[in-house]
Amino acid sequence: MIGTGTVRIRPEHLYGTRKPLYWWLLTSQRWTPPQAINVYVMEHARGLILFDTGQDRASVTDDDYFPGGFTGLIYGRLARFDISEPDTLTAQLATLGYAPGDVNTAILSHLHQDHIGGLPVLTGADLLVSAAEWGELSRPGPELRGFLRSHIQLPGLRWRQVAMERANDRDLAPFTQALDVMGDGSLVLLPTPGHTAGSMSLLVRRAGKPPLLLTGDLAYHADLMSRGQVPGVGRRRQLAESTRKVLALAEKHPGLVVLPAHDPTAARRLLAS
Repeated sequence: MIGTGTVRIRPEHLYGTRKPLYWWLLTSQRWTPPQAINVYVMEHARGLILFDTGQDRASVTDDDYFPGGFTGLIYGRLARFDISEPDTLTAQLATLGYAPGDVNTAILSHLHQDHIGGLPVLTGADLLVSAAEWGELSRPGPELRGFLRSHIQLPGLRWRQVAMERANDRDLAPFTQALDVMGDGSLVLLPTPGHTAGSMSLLVRRAGKPPLLLTGDLAYHADLMSRGQVPGVGRRRQLAESTRKVLALAEKHPGLVVLPAHDPTAARRLLAS
């Protein structure tokens, strides 16, 4: 795991709320403590693989990074980022002895801004996104829904839209759809919609060690997920259903390590696993 800075969000965002989205977003007066922005790096026989790409430092240095008007106001109310030069994807990969050009595949859990930040330097990688998530870019008002097309549909990127297939592996139940990314069962994508329509999680199977489940923004902390608590952004019913499936999968696999994208305890728990 590497970190691409931190973000503060609203407590209603982190812990969930019954209040309408725009109501709490426009009226909340509090911010959470800094939350991690995690990127997961995997070494595979077929190349270096990323799960998510973090937040772009340009989002805190470029005044034109976000849209203007009401949409820009919403982004300003949603999150506050702290991203220094050592927090860039390039700098963080260097701490592991890699460069962006070494990345073979980057899997995007979803296409919100704090997961797409490394795209500009990943021109040599295959970028995997669910077809359902890519479809969100064509719906009206994607920027207002968190999809910054100008930072996603960049020239020179190699996007691959993927679709889930029928899962014949009983070890994946209750998931009935999945995608074996590398064809060897080591990295398996699972559909976990709710935060966005096409959100995906990645099951990482490791020889002789407990499996990992990288869950994007299905929940912001693993302990919140374990209690069935869903965040405040997304479709609550879908979030609850995807969370139920993840918890059922965890019951089948004792020791499963759940690693959300913003969990500040993720690094410690990953090392302990």
